[in-house]
Amino acid sequence: MNLKTGIDVIDIEIKSLELLKKNLSKSFNDAVELLYKTKGKIIVSGIGKSGHIASKISSTFSSIGSPSFFIHPSEANHGDLGMITKKDSVILISNSGETLELSNIILHCKKLCVPIVSITSEKESTLAKKSKIILEIPKGVEACPLELAPTSSTTCTLVLGDALALTLLKKRKFTSKDFLELHPGGKLGKMLLKVGDIMKKKTMLPLIYENQKVSEAILEMTSKGEGCVGILSNKGLLKGIITDGDLRRHMSSDLLKKKVTEIMTRNPKTLSIETSVTDALKLMNKQSITNYFITKNMKPLGIIHLHDII
Repeated sequence: MNLKTGIDVIDIEIKSLELLKKNLSKSFNDAVELLYKTKGKIIVSGIGKSGHIASKISSTFSSIGSPSFFIHPSEANHGDLGMITKKDSVILISNSGETLELSNIILHCKKLCVPIVSITSEKESTLAKKSKIILEIPKGVEACPLELAPTSSTTCTLVLGDALALTLLKKRKFTSKDFLELHPGGKLGKMLLKVGDIMKKKTMLPLIYENQKVSEAILEMTSKGEGCVGILSNKGLLKGIITDGDLRRHMSSDLLKKKVTEIMTRNPKTLSIETSVTDALKLMNKQSITNYFITKNMKPLGIIHLHDII
């Protein structure tokens, strides 16, 4: 019973999205062009469930290169109308198109000649008539059996907002580099960096020379905590690498007395300083490697560990 109800809800909302897609018209293109040419900010507003959706849509705009903010209708009525300027465009969301709390925002926009894009299911509503562009969502298709809780209507509004934002992204030729500038924090931002941006450098590198012994390699490996040590030629070029696995494979009573060249892995795989963190992670997974030295002409510049990424 529970599963069937859940499936029914999803089916109803999918059907509403199919209607939205089918009825998408020239007004969508007009809205995109208007928002693209907006010299100020894209202001989005709504109240109740529409307000939550409006806030998310505004956040999406801002995160992908279209400056935007959400304004709460109640706060707008107590001074925040001053946040709207003549250079802005306003998106107002109301399923019925008769949301009283939006009235003063509409009046203010009219005074400043600020264009309004409305998202509503009622094209003959007060909001629609006051709008420059109407984006219509399907009417009377709520998944709620009581036809009271906004469900399909809010889903359609959210998807329509995503469609606007991502169409603008494409039109602005917004790139992953642009995205990084707006998302410098967290794992998402890190994945858009180059390995040169996060690698350990200089004195943090576990390095010894090819004429040294395994005992010295273990001390260097332990002190730097990378689980490996790079082996340098007399000219300072990376000649090999010793990992924890190499030590286990060559375990013997005289291991500590051996020269590092006897147990090292020669010609280790390395990365360029310009390799993206995303590509580095893919290579680590593909080659089952947890460390890469970052080199230029085989001279070590840094080192990156799997834990530096995740």
